[in-house]
Amino acid sequence: MTPIRLSVVIPALNEVAGISRVLQALAPLVARGAQLLVADGGSNDGTVALAQAGGAQVVHAPRGRALQMNAGAQQASGDVLLFLHADTRLPLDADRLIAQALAKGQQVWGRFDVRIAGQPRMLRVIAACMNRRSRWSGIATGDQALFMTRAAFDAVGGFPVQPLMEDIEMSKRLLKLSRPACLRARVVTSGRRWETHGVWRTVLLMWRLRLAYWRGAAPERLAALYK
Repeated sequence: MTPIRLSVVIPALNEVAGISRVLQALAPLVARGAQLLVADGGSNDGTVALAQAGGAQVVHAPRGRALQMNAGAQQASGDVLLFLHADTRLPLDADRLIAQALAKGQQVWGRFDVRIAGQPRMLRVIAACMNRRSRWSGIATGDQALFMTRAAFDAVGGFPVQPLMEDIEMSKRLLKLSRPACLRARVVTSGRRWETHGVWRTVLLMWRLRLAYWRGAAPERLAALYK
């Protein structure tokens, strides 16, 4: 298996409460040669200082997840890019799993299965549905930690600059290059969104937004509804 140079890009905005834990969890990957970049969208709470203290390269970018991820990718030196949300934790051997998935060259991108951390048992069902739907459709969400070769990222022009559903649109672009590698190893993402706003309310909102997007609704309008 050919070794890969992995660049992990974390879009962040006012993540002072958790950014240090994120970087500490990534220390084994960094020790094995991964590059770590925090793409900051204008934090005013100390996120930047903590990211620098944690050994990350900080990239300053305009606010907006797609803009931040694209800015981080521009500064990345790896031949494989991994985009990780600040509230998501990778498997300890994520770099090895990604290298194995891309080794044959038949697939140029992929994602992990996801587990949603939290008390409601329904979160397990939601995660299972997300994983199965993604495996069937080839569409991945940012919570599943998208990864891709640098060549694939460049070929599709990076993430679309839109305020919502940028992960969905990116998946559609990447599907023109290959089906995704759907890794069964799980990343763990925070369930705070579901717990704060209610599990069923959040599920219904996300399905409503996704259906509207597939019908052609503007991402800007959907972002306003999401907020």
